[in-house]
Amino acid sequence: MATGRLTIDLDAIAANWRALNAASAGSVETAAVVKADGYGLGAGRVARALAHAGARSFFVAAAEEGAALRNALGPGPRISVFSGHMAGDTDMIADLALTPMLNSVEQLTRHLEALPGHPFGIQLDSGMNRLGMEAAEWAAVRELIEGQNPHLIMSHLANADEPGHPQNAAQLTAFRQMTDGIGVPRSLAATGGILLGPDYHFDLTRPGIGLYGGLPFAEARAAASLALPLIQLRDLEPGETVGYGASWQAEKPARIATLSAGYADGLIRYMSGRAQVFANGVACPLAGRVSMDLLTVDVTHLTEIPSYFDILGPDQSIDDLADAAATIGYEILTSLGQRYHRRYIGSGA
Repeated sequence: MATGRLTIDLDAIAANWRALNAASAGSVETAAVVKADGYGLGAGRVARALAHAGARSFFVAAAEEGAALRNALGPGPRISVFSGHMAGDTDMIADLALTPMLNSVEQLTRHLEALPGHPFGIQLDSGMNRLGMEAAEWAAVRELIEGQNPHLIMSHLANADEPGHPQNAAQLTAFRQMTDGIGVPRSLAATGGILLGPDYHFDLTRPGIGLYGGLPFAEARAAASLALPLIQLRDLEPGETVGYGASWQAEKPARIATLSAGYADGLIRYMSGRAQVFANGVACPLAGRVSMDLLTVDVTHLTEIPSYFDILGPDQSIDDLADAAATIGYEILTSLGQRYHRRYIGSGA
């Protein structure tokens, strides 16, 4: 097989959800964010495992994602759409029982005119300046909205992965000022917000990256491992170079392994010369540039060459690899390509 093996542990994802669920009071519902195709791991399989674990509410980025998720989950679970009610979404929202999180007066007007009586939520901007109604907009429509019985009012923290950041407390204060006394379920916390403590939990939490083994949930179980097959070994003499741009040069006799994966598979080019793979637990540095389909690795120090090298696994987490690529674990997961052979283990039950 000439493609990498991506193993997705559904039991680990379910265990992470249970751990984050246990971090809040029994009165707080723990939802699950499965946007971007379940953070790159397959939204349908992931969501079914989370449903087995006890999740009853799910969040996606767009109505099209909600449609695919409804097909995977069937009727029953609530599927909320962060982007709200966009033009052209009305039929999907109605036919598939999606719950748009309305972000503006324009979206509110569209929804109430097109689908009167259909469930919706509201997203407020508490300081991130990305999505949601600002305080003045909200003040103008709050009384109207209370009469329409919204399902949820939410906002999103910009710095929850930095517990000491002053914007966390500022956003909490702003959210309370906009929503205290409204009598509608509220949500402010994603994974980082859950870890900030009960003041941030309100009625519903929305873990995302923590479900998939990423920081800031340091105790999370790894949800994905990735092994790359060896295609060819090559012995180099001192002075010979490797790959595009001749960016790596052998200073002494060297052995180079060429592996099947590249930036078309989500292993971004910036990893060149910075990342490493593992051969039975032994680190092997990348040598030369990451190309579209191939990685070249210095294996001179190995006494035994395996047929597969681990780039995600017990020796290297998504955040370890992200550090080498000057990015974040989210990007590593959501960039995983479609050429990998995907294997699911566990069920979440």
